[in-house]
Amino acid sequence: MRYFLAGRLRLKSLMTTIKHILFPFDFSHQASLAVPFVRAVAKRFEARITLISVVPPVWDVPSMGMPVMVGIDTQAMERDLKSRLEGTLTTEYLGIPVQRVTASGDPAWKITEFAHSNAVDLIMMPTHGCGLFRSLLIGSVTAKVLHDAKCPVWTATHAEEQRSRDVPKTIVCAIDGTDKTAAQMQWAETFSKQMGATLKLLHVVSPISDWLDLPNERELQEQIREEARRKLESLRQSAGIETPVRIAVGQVANTVTEEARQEEADLVIIGRGSLQSALGRLRTHAYGIIQKSPCPVLSV
Repeated sequence: MRYFLAGRLRLKSLMTTIKHILFPFDFSHQASLAVPFVRAVAKRFEARITLISVVPPVWDVPSMGMPVMVGIDTQAMERDLKSRLEGTLTTEYLGIPVQRVTASGDPAWKITEFAHSNAVDLIMMPTHGCGLFRSLLIGSVTAKVLHDAKCPVWTATHAEEQRSRDVPKTIVCAIDGTDKTAAQMQWAETFSKQMGATLKLLHVVSPISDWLDLPNERELQEQIREEARRKLESLRQSAGIETPVRIAVGQVANTVTEEARQEEADLVIIGRGSLQSALGRLRTHAYGIIQKSPCPVLSV
């Protein structure tokens, strides 16, 4: 049986080392809500912060034909942006080493390019789902960064509606039972200890049918659940993790987010999963968890 979020974990090592945080900042309300979370992680890990702001390309969509890029003075816009960024968050990040960087071009590409070229250990950014179906969306920039970044990515879909502590007290880590699970558990445990939080490990087994009231179906479901428990316990012990694993049955995204809600979690840690197909498990599970989570999500 395949477990959810199967695939690769992009972890640099088994140890959680966060010395450089990249914070894409676009002066929006959502970005301002992420400020205290970035400060909390930077202080706990004694990390430096890079604020990056990007001048995006401007496109014109004629009534007929393909969109075309509008010719604008991006250099002047970037100079203005740099001047504005220099005076931003000076009080909020007092005592923390902060670098301020501007660029022009596709924001997601510029963010991931900087992260890959400058030894960034963690990207922290809000997401800008918008429109009539806002609750079903995460921003396209965040989606691209989640897809392409090699380091962990922290994001909050609707931070204004979340009441999570900037220094988390309870962290739920959703694990999948793949060969990367041990590394993910070790990463989550080290991160939780550094943040002074209680870690809770969760594995979700998908229901085998809609007829679990039937004795035969219920018995088979329990067998699958017990098989998962044995496997996860073995992985946990081999990783040297003391935290027990809770095995739940249900739809993955709904169950993870409901467990986080019941535990009053301040953060959910997940693996981003397989990215081998454009509409792979990342979209079906990681995106769903990020969209529905009652707290920020850290994808590793």
